[in-house]
Amino acid sequence: MTKMTDQLVRIASAGGGMIIDGDGKMTDQLVRIASAASQSGAKIIITNVGSKMTDQLVRIASAGKGNVILDLR
Repeated sequence: MTKMTDQLVRIASAGGGMIIDGDGKMTDQLVRIASAASQSGAKIIITNVGSKMTDQLVRIASAGKGNVILDLR
């Protein structure tokens, strides 16, 4: 079952690390999840983001403050 963005934000806020498929998610959604992870220290891996523009990836990475790994394969 796919979790909604609000659910993923709640999990990350609680400190839960996860691997997220970024395909089909908007940059703003990934930024929200990354920001929640940065506040709790949760580690997030976001896959399938190689097609996003560099500026979008920078926004996600910046929001994560070192707690997000972007899988560009």
